[in-house]
Order: sequence, then C-alpha cells, then structure tokens
Amino acid sequence: MNTKVWLQAFRLRTLPLALSSIAMGGFLASAAGAFQWGIFLLCVLTTIFLQILSNLANDYGDSIHGADSTDRKGPARAVQSGRITAGQMRTAVVIFVLLSLVSGVSLLFFSFGLAWNAILFFLGLGLLSIGAAIAYTVGRKPYGYIGLGDLSVLIFFGLVGVMGSYYLFTKAITPYEILPALSCGLFSIAVLNVNNIRDIESDRKAGKYSIPVRIGREKAVAYHWCLLAGGVLCAVLYTVFHYQSLTQFLFLVSVPLFVRNGLAVTHKPSTALDPFLKQMALSTLLFVLLFGAGLLLA
Repeated sequence: MNTKVWLQAFRLRTLPLALSSIAMGGFLASAAGAFQWGIFLLCVLTTIFLQILSNLANDYGDSIHGADSTDRKGPARAVQSGRITAGQMRTAVVIFVLLSLVSGVSLLFFSFGLAWNAILFFLGLGLLSIGAAIAYTVGRKPYGYIGLGDLSVLIFFGLVGVMGSYYLFTKAITPYEILPALSCGLFSIAVLNVNNIRDIESDRKAGKYSIPVRIGREKAVAYHWCLLAGGVLCAVLYTVFHYQSLTQFLFLVSVPLFVRNGLAVTHKPSTALDPFLKQMALSTLLFVLLFGAGLLLA
C-alpha cells in the first residue's frame, strides 16, 4: 500500500475547514462555561473521519461520473489517475463509515450517558451526515451534480457542525447560535464555490451542474462576494447582540484575507484558483480562532 497516495486521497488540507465548525461550537460552549475536553476531542475525531469519508467518496464518485477527467483544473484524483483502484476506494469508504459510526456513538454516550432520546436524535443526524458524505457524488442521482452541494455544506459545516457540537456541551441552545453557525457555513460554501468556479468547464462537460455551471462565472463571482459578506455580517450581528467588550470584534482582523480571496476569484483565471481553496479554508479557521479568542477575552 502506498501511504503517500492514500494521504493525498484523504485530502488533509480540507480538515482545517471541517474542524472550524467544531472549534466554533467549542468556543461558544467555553463562553457559556460548559466546555469539556473529552467531548471536544471526540467531536474532532468524528469530524476528521467524516471529512475523510466525504473526500474518498467524492474521489470515487467523480471518477465514476466523469467529473475527474483530464479537463479538470485541480490536482489529479487517486481513482481517476489509477493510483488507487475503484474497488480499493470502495473498501476505504466502508472502513471510514465504520470508524465514523464507532467514534460518533462513543461521543454520544460520553456526552449524554443513557439519555436515549438525545442519543437517538443525534445518531440520526450522524447517519444523515454519513449518507450526505457519500451521496454527494456517488449513486444514480448524486445531489452534488444538481447544484445542491452548497445547501449541504451550509447544513453540515454550519448549522449541524456548530449548533450540534454546542448542544453536546451545553444540552441547550438558543436562536443566537444560528448566527456563528451561518458564518461557518457561508465561508465553507465559499471554499466549495472556489472549487466549482475552478472546475466550471470540466464540470459542465461531465454534466455536473454546480451553482457556477448553472449561473455562469460572472454571477458566481457575485455570489462569492455575497457569501463572504454574509459570513462576516452574521458574526458582527452575534457580537452586537452579546456585546461586552471591543475584543469581541477581534475576528475582523481576518476580513482582509476574505477580501483577498474574493479578489482572486474575481480576477484570476480558473487555472490559478487552486491555492485559494486552501487560503479560504485557513482564513475560515483563523476567523474562528479570532472569534473564539475575542469571546474568551471578553
């Protein structure tokens, strides 16, 4: 087994983005005086397994449906390039489904004990997350091919990731937590949007009708700026509602990074956009860290 090839297939550069929502939930729980390291570490482990599962399923699905072709502007994927066979990738997907289940169930029992109503509800969310990770590009009608990937990212990287992890700590939730959850979700969609703008031509040929394919690059750029502005605005609104100190606006330090990303998407050709996926993901993580630091300092 070529470890390097598998690590590339895991696409570890996507993990900072996946962990951003868990970090945001943890910071909000800390501000509420309910943070627990055991819950946080199990959240991190489960999220890592789910993200790798999603990446492997995406590699397999896009190779089967033709989106990963020689026309694609991004790095060559494992199945498409022949470095990993389709059968090996299917086996890896099953392994990470099992790892996600074991880690997720452990998290639920650690958080809720034997409170079966809560366990069953979150288990349902977990199974839905696994199903969403696979169905994005796998199956007869993968929803990523009909432009629903953005909605899925908003739900799982934003609302479920932040509000779900917050609830695991606090066993309660208020309407206000939807604002930082939306920030994480909108910035996560922005990462996907950079990816989809980069691949707009190859996706169109493969019949993958992402948002940029449907509306064209010019409108997709405007959409990108709306995502960035919306993410910042939601964080500002949450801070205004919970204002105690100017330090809570520390996250605004990250805004120039989002502006840089928006300018790159606006002016750079598709072939030059790949580095800005990582830049947007890391900018989101920095935003979350600054947001959390501002909360705790206040």
